[in-house]
Amino acid sequence: MIEKKKRKLLDGKDYIPHLAYDSVIFGFNGEQLKILVLEYHNTNFFALPGGFVKRTENLDDAVQRGLRERTGLDNIYLEQFHTFGTISRSAPKTMRKILTENNFEVKENYWMFDRFISVAYYALINYDEVNPKPDALSDSINWYAIDELPPLMMDHQEIVEKALQVLRVNLDRKLISMNLLPPKFTMKQLQQVYEAILGEKLRRTSFQRKMLAMDILQRHEKLFQGKAHKAPYLYSFN
Repeated sequence: MIEKKKRKLLDGKDYIPHLAYDSVIFGFNGEQLKILVLEYHNTNFFALPGGFVKRTENLDDAVQRGLRERTGLDNIYLEQFHTFGTISRSAPKTMRKILTENNFEVKENYWMFDRFISVAYYALINYDEVNPKPDALSDSINWYAIDELPPLMMDHQEIVEKALQVLRVNLDRKLISMNLLPPKFTMKQLQQVYEAILGEKLRRTSFQRKMLAMDILQRHEKLFQGKAHKAPYLYSFN
């Protein structure tokens, strides 16, 4: 049996020490709000997409790079929402297993085994526009409904909960839903986004009255699919 050649580890000199980022990537498929989660090779470890910041790049550029590699999309809406830096943010055994299972020759004091402070972002994308791609350490990367997430490693579940909390607070103020809808949409589609994010059903008439009063929508032609008298209007954001 031929032994596989050991892979070369990332050189810590190329990255800012003790700094990482994690991304909560929300997607909407018309019914459910989902989150992108990856699974590390041969470990049964599930995690949010994340990475490290090169010394030669800006933090935001590093996050955009990571999202582009996992989703193939550019110009994704990003919001930096929290920094996680507890003393427990160190998982040398976990990192060692991930690297070992990916055929890396692991050094004793490798820089990835140190404590890392993580700057967390959330992203909002149209579920139908993405064909997720796992990274070099992962077997898979898939969409999971918020209430059906696998057990996440380290503090990633806490990161998800914080992202969802901020997402709900910012829903009106930052027009977050515009990143989860086509350019033109019905009032029902807009309401479905709000209900998915808020996790509750809303009264149709009250919701429509609220959205129209905010003066953020432009009304277009009707969407004719069935009976003409029941055709809903299409809207777009101003």
